[in-house]
Amino acid sequence: MVSYKNHSEKIRLIKEGKLSLTENTSFFLKRITENKHLNAYNFVFDDCIAAASKIEDKIKFGIAGKLAGMVIAVKDVLAIKDKPLTCSSNILKDFTSIYTASAVQKLIDEDAIIIGKTNCDEFAMGSSNENSAFGKVLNPIDNTRVPGGSSGGSAVAVAANLCDVSLGTDTGGSIRQPASFCGIIGLKPTYGRVSRFGLTAFASSFDSIGPFANSVSDIALVLEVISGHDNKDSTCQKVSVPDYSKLCEERKKFRIGIPKEYFSEGLHPEVREAIEKKIESLKFRGHTFVDITLPHTEYSIAAYYILTTAEASSNLARYDGTHYGFRSQKPSNLNELYTSSRTQGFGSEVKRRIMLGTYVLSAGYYDAYYIKAQKVRRLLKQDFDNAFKQVDLILTPTTPSAAFKIGEKTNDPLAMYLEDIYTTSANLVGIPGISLPIGNNSEGLPIGMQLMANQFQEKTLLQFSNQIL
Repeated sequence: MVSYKNHSEKIRLIKEGKLSLTENTSFFLKRITENKHLNAYNFVFDDCIAAASKIEDKIKFGIAGKLAGMVIAVKDVLAIKDKPLTCSSNILKDFTSIYTASAVQKLIDEDAIIIGKTNCDEFAMGSSNENSAFGKVLNPIDNTRVPGGSSGGSAVAVAANLCDVSLGTDTGGSIRQPASFCGIIGLKPTYGRVSRFGLTAFASSFDSIGPFANSVSDIALVLEVISGHDNKDSTCQKVSVPDYSKLCEERKKFRIGIPKEYFSEGLHPEVREAIEKKIESLKFRGHTFVDITLPHTEYSIAAYYILTTAEASSNLARYDGTHYGFRSQKPSNLNELYTSSRTQGFGSEVKRRIMLGTYVLSAGYYDAYYIKAQKVRRLLKQDFDNAFKQVDLILTPTTPSAAFKIGEKTNDPLAMYLEDIYTTSANLVGIPGISLPIGNNSEGLPIGMQLMANQFQEKTLLQFSNQIL
């Protein structure tokens, strides 16, 4: 099998007759079978070989799209017409989508090959990919470790060379954290940059769709394709889409903020050391670093879990055993149908978040929790607005430590929720963030570094990332 480092090199090899796209796709199918123990995929699509053959002809005739021949896996919360859409939940185990998500359709329109649907935490709720009806996903670097969540299957698919690129979703770190744990690149775009039409909602004002890849150039190219206004999503913004794949090659010097709140107690010494070492090398290259403060950071986790569970409680009310999906057998009345269908169909983490969300929205607690969390969200946005008046980028750890052991935090929800401590703020304020691999710890596990930019400044993230990887 001929190796290549990114999509442009792959296209060159195909045009030169040194790489067969059908053989390349078959190679990925074989890799998926050989690595079935990782449990990265919920479904693999056999029709991808036929698609590869057609696209190979288009490449030869010079009429192929931007992503021609790129083999892409899609998280199983995104709709693809006539394909399963389960959200890794028993409540949707037999559900087939009747339409395709806008982001996925854009990939298909540019001649990407969709190879399958990846495993994830149920309804994208989790930080370890242990909350799936299809079983847990294993970290390919160390099978005793979690791959991160909720987009763990998508991260593993790229890290284990089971596809070229994958799509994940990020509600509080679900792209960046798995990217960090698996040693790859993962980007969460600005809220409203990519259409959410066809994405099964977890928390509608937080959810973002973004790519995983091994190269910044592939991240840039896929982001360029999936971005842009969509009339089917009222939250998708009418802003121009830069030519990321070309602009990311530009080399500039940046002013980078280091927030003290992200380097306090709880950060593993090896993660701190790796990031400090990277900062020193970047200073040597001419980038400027300044100390900044984001004073309301300590409230981000609490605000995040109040607001997202409230939205989840509302969004998941539709799964009641009557509209579609799993239905409990032979209930005696309508109330029993609702109760038993949801009890049997949902997993424990989803039930926990629905109950939390219902509680904070209930009479007597709405003002004390939900309204107060919305006020904190505004204060956090103000913190970031002030910071971006001083700097181009904000640099932080992606996670407090490297990948933890499978089962280590499953019985301690609070400890699991604190895994998102460095990533939730970007979702609360709607800004883009990227996780980059910067080395390994003493056990050989990847360490990730997070960069955040102001709204719709993905170009800045990509230009800087491309200089340091």
